Amino acid sequence: MAGDWLSRRVSFLSWKLLGGVGAFAVTTGVVAWFGLTDGIPVLWGPTASAAEISAGKELFEREWSANDPMASGDGLGPVFNAKSCVACHSQGGTGGGGGVNNNAVHFEVLPQPGKNEYATGVLHADGTTKSDRETMALLRSKYPITVFPPPPPPPQPRPGDHCASAYTPPPKPPFDPLHTQSVQPTALFGAGWIDRIPTQAITRNAARRGAKLGLAEVTGDFSGVPVGRVPFTADGRVGKFGWKGDFATLKEFVAAACANELGLGTAHTVQAKPLHKTAADTPPDLNDKQFGQLVAFVDTLPRPVEVSTPTSEKGKDLFGTVGCAACHVPDMGGVKGVYSDFLLYTIEDKQPDGGEYGRPPVSAENARPSGVPTSQEWKTPALWGVADSAPYLHDGSAATLKDAIARHQGDAKSVTAAYQKLSDSDRAAVLAFLESLKAPPDASPAPVHAKAKK
Repeated sequence: MAGDWLSRRVSFLSWKLLGGVGAFAVTTGVVAWFGLTDGIPVLWGPTASAAEISAGKELFEREWSANDPMASGDGLGPVFNAKSCVACHSQGGTGGGGGVNNNAVHFEVLPQPGKNEYATGVLHADGTTKSDRETMALLRSKYPITVFPPPPPPPQPRPGDHCASAYTPPPKPPFDPLHTQSVQPTALFGAGWIDRIPTQAITRNAARRGAKLGLAEVTGDFSGVPVGRVPFTADGRVGKFGWKGDFATLKEFVAAACANELGLGTAHTVQAKPLHKTAADTPPDLNDKQFGQLVAFVDTLPRPVEVSTPTSEKGKDLFGTVGCAACHVPDMGGVKGVYSDFLLYTIEDKQPDGGEYGRPPVSAENARPSGVPTSQEWKTPALWGVADSAPYLHDGSAATLKDAIARHQGDAKSVTAAYQKLSDSDRAAVLAFLESLKAPPDASPAPVHAKAKK
């Protein structure tokens, strides 16, 4: 009897040990698989109930007002850029991009020791009261240009002192901590698919390209496009949303847009306040249920389509041949036809002296934090739906796709040169390909109040 009990005990311990080893092996295998692959590709698109999507659409298209009855807080404002989400997202239907008339002014403030820390924000075009409204003059008054006093003259030489220096250091140039940029609203079609792209797909694509570029440098081939930087949020996550990759998730992006563009606070992001005056804290304007419905609507917006023709198919091949697809990667993480690598690049020509847009270089004490995108760096935009999102580039300063290609004179300068060397018919084919990337045909038509403001 004792022998049988001991035998069963040993058998139990053996199976337990084997189970533990097996679990460890499986866990190790899963970790290794995730570390060595692009992650699980996106196999299914976003879904939500019809009721949730309908409620979210109502919130997206609603023209909000101060003390709006649908808000739990103070409603619209006190500062805002638009009264509805659809006012800035209506090209090609509800959820599309916006024209230059919908641009927002984003600002960056470099640190001035003893005066301010590094800061970013949005200059709001309107307010619920006249005193709430923000202007460039108010912004400038808050962050003035620092003019340094002239250096003191050298000491006067004393009689018989032949070694006194007459050197006077040059005056220190004025320092402007404020930098503003006009930013165009992006299309939200297919945003839910982008939200599901594994971050490993983005980082490993960058690593693969970096390895190839290193090999090319060894062989003396310097014609390729430099590898962009992976955008990271302040807490170290990969940023997939926003022109600078400021947001890691669609939920965060929507919350920030509500707070900064409409002044609608949520439990995730408080509403924007006037930069020149104090404002009382208020409860979130959207409760958790409403915010969830709004996110569900944006999450399930249809994805753009590619309407192919023989000419556009030829252009698609040339798009890859000349190097456009190095940054505008056709498929990422299982999402086909997105045409982006989600990395940061310098689009226009870099300043040889290290300055930005003609500005002199700044000292280390006045520099932006490490890793923060420069004013010249922009995340590669997804090209799906690009035909219905004119004008182009981050500020809408390129009226046509042809203009946008010509403006790529920074990291992609070699690609622009290769495109320009194509025959007239081949360049036309590339443009035909880009024009085949259409907004989704099943997008809801934008309401009248949004169209009237275009």
